[in-house]
Amino acid sequence: MGLKIIVLAKQVPDTRNVGKDAMKADGTVNRGALPAIFNPEDLNALEQALRLKDKYEGSTVSILTMGPGRAAEIIREGMYRGADGGILLTDRAFAGADTLATSYAIALAIKNMDYDLILAGRQAIDGDTAQVGPQVAEKLRIPQITYAESINSVEKKTVNVLRRLERGVETVESPLPCVVTVNGSAADCRPRNAKLLMKYKHAHTVTELQDSSEDYIDLTADRPYLKIKEVSAADVNADLNWTGLSGSPTKVKSIQNVVFQAKEARVLTADAYEIEELVKELIDNHTIG
Repeated sequence: MGLKIIVLAKQVPDTRNVGKDAMKADGTVNRGALPAIFNPEDLNALEQALRLKDKYEGSTVSILTMGPGRAAEIIREGMYRGADGGILLTDRAFAGADTLATSYAIALAIKNMDYDLILAGRQAIDGDTAQVGPQVAEKLRIPQITYAESINSVEKKTVNVLRRLERGVETVESPLPCVVTVNGSAADCRPRNAKLLMKYKHAHTVTELQDSSEDYIDLTADRPYLKIKEVSAADVNADLNWTGLSGSPTKVKSIQNVVFQAKEARVLTADAYEIEELVKELIDNHTIG
């Protein structure tokens, strides 16, 4: 039984390196000022997809990402690990999208794809909303399972998933097709495969080929698997009133950078009284509690 799996992935700013230029005046993220990385929990989702591919012969894994041209790197990273290809959803009309506008565009793109299962990270580190996956499921009118830690099996058009919750775990089932969002507590994604890196290192979108100083046109003509598909707002028949800033009801009122500095240090022994007094002090000054 071969599965058609879509992994929703996002190229995000590395929030470990946030500085004073991290935000624009309009309250959107200044992505050009920050290093870009593969969203960590999307890597957890990719690993679950690759495990299903390993388990069920004939399965395929496609990466779907929305972003500027440089986000194609996310698709290549997925291919280096075992994904079969991907689609870059890119258009200036998508810029500045909040979760509502993002899920709208992604859902439109998915409607043009064949799929049995959609996997995504629980949330992205640049927003921490955990909304896009569930919103995509709602727009596609298909079931969803959140907080997944592992996908146990897929049998007879039913997926069996282990969920990690605040007070324990539970096992649930859902009919396919289905959206599953994966926790960061799930298995880490496998590293790049050397053979796949050599195979896909020249995979490019049409825009990248046009902007490249080297001629890869003949190479991609001979090897169709090196073509990363680009999809625009027009390609998915998007209503521009529902995309980008126009389709984003979320507005950032103000941004404040908070820098924590250590003013003093205190050495404690294992004495219970000292620890109790410290906890009381932290509660009194609202550091905790």
